[in-house]
Amino acid sequence: MSLKAKRRLQSALVQALCLALGAAVVFPVVYGFLGAFKKPAEFAAWPPGFLPDSFLNTENFRYVFQAAPMLRYLFNSLLVATAGSVLRLFFALLAAYALTFFEFKGKKLFFILMMGTMMLPGDIVLITNYQTVSAMGLTNTYLGLIIVSLVGASQMFMLRQSFRQSPAALREAAFLDGCGDLRFLFSILLPLSVPVLVTLFLQSFVALWNVYLWPLVITSVDSMRTVQIGIAMLTTYDGTNFHTVLAGVTIALIPIFLLFLVLRRHIHSAMTAGALVG
Repeated sequence: MSLKAKRRLQSALVQALCLALGAAVVFPVVYGFLGAFKKPAEFAAWPPGFLPDSFLNTENFRYVFQAAPMLRYLFNSLLVATAGSVLRLFFALLAAYALTFFEFKGKKLFFILMMGTMMLPGDIVLITNYQTVSAMGLTNTYLGLIIVSLVGASQMFMLRQSFRQSPAALREAAFLDGCGDLRFLFSILLPLSVPVLVTLFLQSFVALWNVYLWPLVITSVDSMRTVQIGIAMLTTYDGTNFHTVLAGVTIALIPIFLLFLVLRRHIHSAMTAGALVG
């Protein structure tokens, strides 16, 4: 077998593997979407069908909004995920800038400790976070839902790596022109880091959108619940109503899907930039 034929075979195997992995990731989403249109009897049928009998069956979606104030939950999740992601990136920007361009005592130790927090599961500090936030009187408030997510070590690290790729002479030239640290950060570095920021915003938005345990602990009134709690409320004591739960999941996926469609070009730019730098 010639070298060219071997390379074609390797490329075909890699593409087949990527397609198989992509199908494994996408299949649960597609099945959940199709299941949202099924009736209870279709889940009990044997052999189970992949497609619903009719895509005109919207009774499951109507029941979702009747069983729980889902519009309110969607608004709460949208507000928490958006505000939390924006504030998290703002603080990450400031911290990453300081870790990149400033020299201060204990800088390396601080960076190591910050990276060490990435290995701690969030559930470990659930009780202490609740005690602190409750003592501050922030239960059943939007700030209470957001405050534990304002600092993200992964966002700081990624922005620090992005800032370190900028030429050192760029900051020196900006300062010679009378530019200060904040102006340099927001006027020069920020536009250069838009693809990375968009990618981190989407990652943070999805993470905050899917949080279930913290909103469940810190809220006790329906008006402050989030969409993930609303989906859990669709189950009954008799068992899981798969058709209505999948309808609720489908509704919850719509904002994330739309956000991805809007930001996909910036995400592609960030991946290309990372490949070029590597």
